[in-house]
Amino acid sequence: MRASYKKERGGFRVSFQSFSYFAFLPLVAFAYLKLAPKRFQTGLLLAASLLFYWFNRPSAAQYGGLWQALPLALLCASCVFVWRLGLAIQAAAPPRRGRLLAFGAALLLLVLALFKYYNLVLPLLPLAPGALHSLPFPLGVSFYTFAALSYLIDVRRGDLPAERSLVGLAAFLCFFGTITAGPICRARLILPQLKAEHRFEAARTVRALQLFALGLFKKVAVADVLLLFAQQVFGDLSGHGGPALLLALVFYTFYLYFDFVGYSEMARASALLLGLDIPENFKTPFFATNFSGFWSRWHISLSSWLQDYLFTPLVWADASRLPLVGRRVSRLSPVFCVAVVFFLSGFWHGSTLPFVVWGLLQAVYRAGEELLHQRLGKPKKRAPARLLWAKRGAVFCLWVFSMAFFAMGSGVGQPAGAQYGVAEAFALLAGLFRGWAPGRFAAESWQAVLHGYLSAHGGGVRDRRVEPFAFTTNYVQVWCYDLESHTNKLFKTSRIGSVELSEAAWEHQEAHSEGFIDAFRMHGGARRRVRLELGTLAYNLLCEEYPLAERDVKPLGRGRWSLDTEVAGMAGVGRFVVGLLDDIRIVDSPELTGYIREYIAANTPKM
Repeated sequence: MRASYKKERGGFRVSFQSFSYFAFLPLVAFAYLKLAPKRFQTGLLLAASLLFYWFNRPSAAQYGGLWQALPLALLCASCVFVWRLGLAIQAAAPPRRGRLLAFGAALLLLVLALFKYYNLVLPLLPLAPGALHSLPFPLGVSFYTFAALSYLIDVRRGDLPAERSLVGLAAFLCFFGTITAGPICRARLILPQLKAEHRFEAARTVRALQLFALGLFKKVAVADVLLLFAQQVFGDLSGHGGPALLLALVFYTFYLYFDFVGYSEMARASALLLGLDIPENFKTPFFATNFSGFWSRWHISLSSWLQDYLFTPLVWADASRLPLVGRRVSRLSPVFCVAVVFFLSGFWHGSTLPFVVWGLLQAVYRAGEELLHQRLGKPKKRAPARLLWAKRGAVFCLWVFSMAFFAMGSGVGQPAGAQYGVAEAFALLAGLFRGWAPGRFAAESWQAVLHGYLSAHGGGVRDRRVEPFAFTTNYVQVWCYDLESHTNKLFKTSRIGSVELSEAAWEHQEAHSEGFIDAFRMHGGARRRVRLELGTLAYNLLCEEYPLAERDVKPLGRGRWSLDTEVAGMAGVGRFVVGLLDDIRIVDSPELTGYIREYIAANTPKM
C-alpha cells in the first residue's frame, strides 16, 4: 500500500533520491563551476532551477494542457512581482513603505491560501464549474512565499537593500535545492553568495558528497523503511491493538524526522557542491528538554522565521488600538503571542482540520510551558542527568501524541476512497488502550513488517529476504540513534564567561570587552533604557555566525546589564534576540538593531 501522505515535494519526477537527480546535479555543477563565466553563473543557476521546476510539473494524467504550466507561471510571476515591489518599497517615502509591504504580503498570502485551500472549499459550492474543482498545487509554494515575505520585510526595515537584478532575486527564490522542502532561506544570507564567483574546490566537493550520502541514507534506509510499517498499521486502525498502534505512531514520528532531515541535508549538500552555504534545519530535536528548545532545533528555518516576522511584531504591536482589549492593555502578552504563532503554524503545515488541531496542541505546549516558567521560575541550567532525561521523555511523549493528528491529516495508510481526519486521529489514540496481549502484538508487528516489505518490493506471499530485512532495519535504527547522540554532543555548549566563541573570536572579545550599548527593556508597562555589555558578541550575532541557543539579560549592578547567552557550537544562521526574565521574553526592535549597528561600526574592526 502506497502512502497518500505527500509533502509539497511529494510525487514529482526529479526528487533528490531519484537517478535523474543524480545526473541533473553533476551536470549543473560542472556547467556552473567549470564552464560558466562569473557574470553568467547566476543566470545558469536560475535556468537550472526553472528546468528542475518544470520537470516536476503536475502529471498529465491529472492536469492536461496549460494547467501543467500554471505552477511555473505562478513562480515566475511571483519573482517579478517581489522584485518590482522590493524596489518600490526602497524608493518610497517611509509612510508609504508600510502600505506597499502590507499590499505585497496580503497578495502573496492570498495566493498561498488560494492554492492550499481552493481544492477543499470550492467543490462544496453547488454552482462551481466542474472544470474548476481542482487546481494543480504549485511545488514549494509555502517555502518560496515565506522566503519572498522575509525579503520584503527586510527591505522595509532597512536591513537589506532591494535587489536590482531580477535574475539574482529569482535565482534565490527558485533555487532547486531549497524550493522543494526548504530550508526557508533569508535573502541577506543567499544574495551576497550568488554575487560571488564560485569555482570547483576538491575539499568542499568531498564534504558535499559526504553530506548528501548521509542525507540519502536517512531518507531511503531509515525514513522510507519506517513508513512501510506505519502505513500497514494505520491502514487498519480498528484491526490493531494498542502496542502495534503505539509502535507505528513512534515509527511515524521518527519517519517524519528522518525524512525531513534527510531532504534538508541533501539540499544543503546540493548547495554546498555549488559553493553556496544554506542554514541547517535540524539539530537533534529529540534531545531537547522543553518545547522552547525543541522548536529551536526542529525546522529551524521555519521557527526562526515565525519568531522574527510574526512573534516579534506581535509582541511589540500597539494593542491600544484593538477593539475591546485596547483600553486595558498596551502590549499583547508574550504568552498569547506564542500561542497565536504556533496555532497559525498548523495552517502552514497542512490544509485539513487535523493540522489545525496539531497547531493548537503546539500552542498549548508552548504557552503552558511559558506559564509554568512564570509561576515556578525558569529551570536550572545544570540539572541532574536523570531529570534531564525525564524531561526529554516528557517532551517526546507529548510530541508523539500530537503526531497522531499530523499523520491522519497527511493520510498515512489511508485506504483508497477514504479520507482520514480528526475522527481517525482520536480513534488511533483510543486504540492505544486495547489489545495489549504480547502474542497479539508480536503477530501484528510481524504481519506489518511482512506486508510492508512485500508491498514495497513486489514479493510474493513469502519472501526469504524478509528476515534479513527486519534484522537490518533494527540495526539501522540503533545506529541512527547513536549517530544522533553523537551529533547532539557536538551542539552542546561550554561556557567561557558568558558566551562560547571560536579561539580567534574569544581573543578579540577579550581585547574589546569594555563596550556598552543602549537597549530597551519593558517592565511594568514602561519602556526603560538599559545598557548591555556586548563587546564583539553583538558583532558575531549580527553577522549570523553563531545561532542563539538560550538568552537572558542579567543585571551587573550600577545600571549595567549583560547579555548572558549560550551559543551553539556550530556555524549557521543566527539572529540578534535578547530574552528578558520578566514579562517580555523577546526584544528584537529596529531601535535595538540600529544601536548595535552603530556600536559595531564605531568599535569593532572587521574579522
